[in-house]
Amino acid sequence: MAARITVVVTGANTGLGAAIVRRLSQSDTYHLVATARGKKVEALREQFKEKSHVQVFELDLVDPSSRDRFVSSVLQTCPPVDVLINNAGISFRGVVEQMERDEETLQFETNYFGPLSIIRGLLPSMRKRYRGKIINISSVSGMMAMPTMGSYSASKFALEGASEALWYELKPWNISVSLIQLGFIKSQSYQNVYWSRQAKRSQDHPEDDYHVYYSNMSAFIARLMTRSRATPEKIACGIENLIQDPSPPLRVPLTFDAHLFFWIRRLLPRWLYHKILYRNLPSVSSWEQLAVSRVNRNKLKGKQEESGCAVRER
Repeated sequence: MAARITVVVTGANTGLGAAIVRRLSQSDTYHLVATARGKKVEALREQFKEKSHVQVFELDLVDPSSRDRFVSSVLQTCPPVDVLINNAGISFRGVVEQMERDEETLQFETNYFGPLSIIRGLLPSMRKRYRGKIINISSVSGMMAMPTMGSYSASKFALEGASEALWYELKPWNISVSLIQLGFIKSQSYQNVYWSRQAKRSQDHPEDDYHVYYSNMSAFIARLMTRSRATPEKIACGIENLIQDPSPPLRVPLTFDAHLFFWIRRLLPRWLYHKILYRNLPSVSSWEQLAVSRVNRNKLKGKQEESGCAVRER
């Protein structure tokens, strides 16, 4: 019997990570190392207690000591890792102006610094064995940015840049690096987002300058995710195909919209691409009207204040 392929999957308790583990655990081809946080660890262990080829570890990507413990445990107690799937991630919602430093830090620790730390920890073992696969779960947001999702896009842009550099650096070592570019998936994941503190306040106050941005974009994203034909199970199938591919590509769009934006960006002049995208944002004309009304209101207020000062001086 051929040796099993050891696959590490981070963020395996929900969503896409859970779908990947469920699919791969059905085959004896794989030895799975799945991660979760806190109380979810025991729930995941209970779920796979009958599967001897599934090991569950605790991993908190934002905690450097947790990352170090995880890497050490995997290297000491698991078969050598053949495939690392960096799936765990979070998404903050907030316009750039309303994101604060600690929120940006949490976004990047989870989506960029954490995955890179796990890669660094497992790479020496892969290079020593002259083989391996690194699969980083990215997003359409790693090739284009959308309003109210700037921080999330920035973290995915960073992951894409590092992954591309790794592709060149690791090719001589027979280690492949792939980015799974995903668009909207039919799931409840759009509800599992973090709102910045200022974004929450803006949502609760219709008079806030950015309130209409959030109300329009939230409904738009929810609608597209609900209508999407892509599911976590279909994506998991595509990822298994990538694991079995002897020469996987760097960028792998796995949803219709990811394919669409991939080719639009390649074929359209950038100025035209941005113009079309802007005009297709939900109710963007209302954003423009709001901005103009705010500017006019401030001008009027300024004139009234100047007039009041002049009267008092007389």
